[in-house]
Amino acid sequence: MNNRPNRIVVVDDDPELRALLRRYLSGHGFEVREADSGRSLDRELLRSPADAVVLDLMIPGEDGLAICRRIRAAGDMTPILMLTARGDPIDRIIGLETGADDYLAKPFEPRELVARLVAVLRRTQSNVPSLSNQTVCAGSVHIDLSSMTVRRDGSELKLTSREFALLAALAKSGGRPLSRAQLIERAFGREADVSDRAIDVQIARLRKAIGDNGNNPEMIKTVWGVGYVLAVRHD
Repeated sequence: MNNRPNRIVVVDDDPELRALLRRYLSGHGFEVREADSGRSLDRELLRSPADAVVLDLMIPGEDGLAICRRIRAAGDMTPILMLTARGDPIDRIIGLETGADDYLAKPFEPRELVARLVAVLRRTQSNVPSLSNQTVCAGSVHIDLSSMTVRRDGSELKLTSREFALLAALAKSGGRPLSRAQLIERAFGREADVSDRAIDVQIARLRKAIGDNGNNPEMIKTVWGVGYVLAVRHD
């Protein structure tokens, strides 16, 4: 990693909240920019890339879910941490399904936002430093754990940091099944607020992202009563 501050764009239609988060995050070493809509976020990202986006769900007009879905459809894998006043687990699952990397319900402690941003950035920038030069293969998918890249038939696949964290955890298990609790701990950390249902949703997204057949998966297999396993071979 280089020594420059991590660049964060805070997207919220509430100027007071944006200003509060800008001051707080800047005080913790982040370089923070603000946007009040999807269009202004587009301008910020065009002007300069971001290391992560803090995105409010309830933005008038194009809401956070639509913005997240559009960004991912364009192939942009910038980590997205979604904020919402809704606390329903279904809303959290929908947010993850659209490609968000994490989810934080309002009201929240600013310290928790910092902790979650640090975790997301760690997964993105240095998820597997201890496995340098190791490539794990599952079918036609090649997972390079040192460069955090995934290729299928020579073409690089675009995964969110959350999807890669899950895939890396499965790859590092050496072909041994992992329970949902083990996947949560190894991919996201012991303190992660992630449900078993959310893991199932992310596994379904991951299978789709790597071209595994969800109805009859050949790479990420379900082990009934246990969890999931990646059918791997090591180069």
